[in-house]
Amino acid sequence: MIKKLCLVLLLLNQNTFSQDVKKVQDDKKKDSIPKKWNTKTKLAFILNQSTFSNWIAGGTNTVAGNLNASYEFNYKKKRWKWDNKITSSYGLSYVDEQGVRKTDDQLELNSLFGYKSRNNWFFSFYNNLKTQFTRGYDYTENPKLAISDFFSPAYLSFGPGMLWKKSDNKSINIAPLSSRFTFVSPEFSGKYGVKDGRTSSFGLGFNLSSYFKINLTDTLKMENILAVYADYLDKPQNIDIDYQINFFVKISKYFSTNLGFHTIIDDNASSKIQFKQLFGLGLNYVFL
Repeated sequence: MIKKLCLVLLLLNQNTFSQDVKKVQDDKKKDSIPKKWNTKTKLAFILNQSTFSNWIAGGTNTVAGNLNASYEFNYKKKRWKWDNKITSSYGLSYVDEQGVRKTDDQLELNSLFGYKSRNNWFFSFYNNLKTQFTRGYDYTENPKLAISDFFSPAYLSFGPGMLWKKSDNKSINIAPLSSRFTFVSPEFSGKYGVKDGRTSSFGLGFNLSSYFKINLTDTLKMENILAVYADYLDKPQNIDIDYQINFFVKISKYFSTNLGFHTIIDDNASSKIQFKQLFGLGLNYVFL
């Protein structure tokens, strides 16, 4: 009887062990399958501050902060490639005798679908949406004048083209037949290229977008982001340009010094060249 019982226990243990081995082998097999989707989340907080006390040359106490967040979800299988990125930034500043004011406000979605042709070239279709989070004001007016709001304006662009992409840090997309919609609320009708009495406008034109990120040294990186658009249907000689150049000086794993310049030329939004500069200490974190 004891021998039979031992034999049964031995068979049960052998079966359990074989199941555990099979489970480990299955897990290894799953891990060996390449992932088609890759995701990445980046968070950065940039702080600027200045304080003056009995300063003969004069000065105003200021505190400013910018929060930047981006989320990427990219798909790749054989000759197919689909890159998606959501970028957002929001900044506030406090200045003595002026109070709290908005310094940055951006929400952008980029989606680029590609089918590889040869070498680094892809047949592509892109989609881009730009807007902002909160209401914007012109503080030179008294009282302050509202000039923008959420989804007012909002720019939606899409179209087929050709993509040259050598790596995630080097790419150019050319879309010669790009559709572009501009949306505003009834409050801002007649602005941003939308005719008075309407809340949207349509354009058809040439679009070029590029991204280049270069390691100048082991601790210094330079990022270039360019978008060019010319509307065939409305003053094609007035080319819209959106250009950003950013420098990142790495201090440690989580800290860096950030310097950025942003220039926008868009006659429908403003007759003047828009310019923004940002410098400060950045706290960075990446989720993979």
